[in-house]
Amino acid sequence: MNGKLAIVSGAAQGIGAAIVDALVVRGARVAALDVQGGPLEEMAARHGGRVRPYAVDLRASREVERTVAAVENGMGEIGMLAHSAGILRLGGVTALSDRDWEDTFAVNVHGVFYLARAVARHMVPRRRGAIVTVGSNAAAVPRTGMAAYAASKAAVCHFTKCLGLELAGFGIRCNVVSPGSTDTAMQRQLWQSEDDAARVIAGTPAEFRTGIPLGRIARPQDIAEAVLFLLGDGARHITMHELCVDGGATLGV
Repeated sequence: MNGKLAIVSGAAQGIGAAIVDALVVRGARVAALDVQGGPLEEMAARHGGRVRPYAVDLRASREVERTVAAVENGMGEIGMLAHSAGILRLGGVTALSDRDWEDTFAVNVHGVFYLARAVARHMVPRRRGAIVTVGSNAAAVPRTGMAAYAASKAAVCHFTKCLGLELAGFGIRCNVVSPGSTDTAMQRQLWQSEDDAARVIAGTPAEFRTGIPLGRIARPQDIAEAVLFLLGDGARHITMHELCVDGGATLGV
């Protein structure tokens, strides 16, 4: 990946930040996208000239188009896209507000579409590139209180596979990495104490939720490594694939 340029969305924290760090270690240059400009500036300062921050609201189609054009004009040819931006709004279906549902899909689905479309338009004429969307194992297994999030992740998983089918003839690969419980700010908003980590590992039968057979919560770096594998040349014959990184929590579903 030495010298190649990647766009990473949701780069300010969690899995996105871990992806940026892993790419830089492997010699890549990164356009770091997030709605939070401050943390991006700090990340860019930490990595020197290898990371450039771009504050962008992925819900705004034209803003996304302008940002991708600015990356191409200012940093060069985009060879990789890792889309990890996402939000989680909790609530049972009968209590979930219109706003929570709409916001979830605006970021988790529309944002993925806007950014992937903009980047693909640059990749297609060059007939090369790799795109990875960070999904969730909740896309495959129903979760109580997470209907909006799970549905949005199911949507982007299938969208990415459709995109991969359309772009395969241009040599562009599109894959999904679906994490399970990962120690991020999003995960911790589900917890009330550190004891909740043990509860997640053990499972919650009352919520029809299995535990984690490997007996640990993932770190963001675990997910980042899977993303980098699918972005890299070692996965050159893999496309339209979903790689589940959840310690066995979904029992291989």
